[in-house]
Amino acid sequence: MIWVPLAAQNLTEKTSLDLVNQIKVEPISTPLLAQPIPTTYVCQGMGNPPLLLLHGFDSSLLEFRRLFPLLSQHHETWAIDLLGFGFTQRMPDLSLSPQEIKTHIYHTWKTLIKQPMILVGASMGGATAIDFTLTYPDIVKKLVLIDSAGLASPPKIGKFMFPPLDYLSTAFLKNSRVRQKISQTAYYDKSFASQDAQLCASLHLNCERWSQGLITFTKSGGYGSFKDELGKIEQSTLILWGENDKILGGKDAEQFKQLIPNSRLTWIPKCGHVPHLEKPELTAQAILEISSNN
Repeated sequence: MIWVPLAAQNLTEKTSLDLVNQIKVEPISTPLLAQPIPTTYVCQGMGNPPLLLLHGFDSSLLEFRRLFPLLSQHHETWAIDLLGFGFTQRMPDLSLSPQEIKTHIYHTWKTLIKQPMILVGASMGGATAIDFTLTYPDIVKKLVLIDSAGLASPPKIGKFMFPPLDYLSTAFLKNSRVRQKISQTAYYDKSFASQDAQLCASLHLNCERWSQGLITFTKSGGYGSFKDELGKIEQSTLILWGENDKILGGKDAEQFKQLIPNSRLTWIPKCGHVPHLEKPELTAQAILEISSNN
């Protein structure tokens, strides 16, 4: 099975090449479909508890290319492509909403990981991690939110996602200039928005049914606000936030800290929306600290 396009051979950074070469595919059986869902993931390292990394919107596990090797030196570390995203196969006639994504993660955990874990979510992956923790609290030992979504109401664009506006929207998002502009906005140091970074962020766009998957997820409404439920999170929670995040700003970081009972906030200096890419050493250090604390 081909899980990434041949364009992956044009990657230049060692961390990118190393992670691409580790990607595996596992057929995950779920109650969502009669047939298993071919799911892409990487796993490396030893040491408990295991870590599971969840990527952001219209992204893939490749966004953890710099963080993954640092964490896997100390823990069994997993990263998966969420249902409807990355290189995980987009199955025809399958709804793609937060509910389906959550169910898919659970059955991936049940098939591959099989023990309580530390859940790490970045951006939209943070909202995914919050949703999962609220639903399956017994298998999440600790929670790490990296510049996380989950406090804003869902965008209303879903009601406009009908032909031909739906495909025009995804065509706009697929435009290389648009994606490069988004990448530059995500970083404090714009030099990180390199050609290798752009390729990592766009490899999955050529996967079968990419447009349909993104349209289906957007029509579902996506992730809204968990403001009223955050007080139910009992797990020790680390909130990591780039001081110079121009995507979400900084107010949400403070609000997460106030609303999640057992939480602490760590600011990453001179860093934008993606600390795991821009400041991977500091990000890994903070995660390893909370993982070692009782």
